[in-house]
Amino acid sequence: MINIYEAKTEDEIANCFSVFKALRPHLTVENFVPQVKRQQAQGYKILALSDNGIVQSIIGYRQSEFLAWGEIIYIDDLSTAEEVRGKGYAGKLLDQIINKAKSLGLQGVHLDTGYARHFAHRLYLNKGLNFSSHHLSITFS
Repeated sequence: MINIYEAKTEDEIANCFSVFKALRPHLTVENFVPQVKRQQAQGYKILALSDNGIVQSIIGYRQSEFLAWGEIIYIDDLSTAEEVRGKGYAGKLLDQIINKAKSLGLQGVHLDTGYARHFAHRLYLNKGLNFSSHHLSITFS
């Protein structure tokens, strides 16, 4: 049975770790929950999709306002457990976020994606998202 819920408690967040790790391999179990809790204080939320009680897909997002785009939902993270990819779980979560943004009267939904994530790109394009910019960064060690 599929259940979609907001992961708020430390246990609910911890149950999402393996799906986040598939997308963010640098994460460790020790720093994951404390970092999510810090981000939640800044408006970050996680929707988790479980199937038969096991988290299979997650979407991490925040509602924010930008001079460039107005008030939007920005998707930080979208991941599905590797062994269940292709079952439509990420699409269900993306639909939830798109519908939430529409119902709140926001100007849109935005995300950044890696160049080589072709399966993810197909999902995003099928949901009506468009490639609209390049994201540039500099990393400090």
